Amino acid sequence: QVQLVESGGGLVQAGDSLRLSCAASGRTFTSYAMGWFRQAPGKEREFVAAISSNGASTRHADSVKGRFTISRDNAKNTVYLEMNTLKPEDTAVYYCAADFSTSNFPRASQALYEYWGQGTQVTVSS
Repeated sequence: QVQLVESGGGLVQAGDSLRLSCAASGRTFTSYAMGWFRQAPGKEREFVAAISSNGASTRHADSVKGRFTISRDNAKNTVYLEMNTLKPEDTAVYYCAADFSTSNFPRASQALYEYWGQGTQVTVSS
């Protein structure tokens, strides 16, 4: 079992930056891939970014490519989402999740992620 706790959300203006963190505990952090997802009001939860267990492989949704970067620090059991040039359409609750089924392949399907954090709100004003 894994516990995931997100932090770093907040209210910012368009064009600003934020860095989200997700601290993991309960299972060897280097044994699983991690992902970030988001859910905007009235919309379904969607994939944002994912990273392999060793950080060597990442993938990002087209909507955030070039603006967001996922990374991880295995010594701190933490995964990050660096968000730059934020837009109002980035407003959502952001969730981190753990994918135990793989370590080497960052995957976009949320059905493959077994554990989820409680989410952190990101609001971008225009």
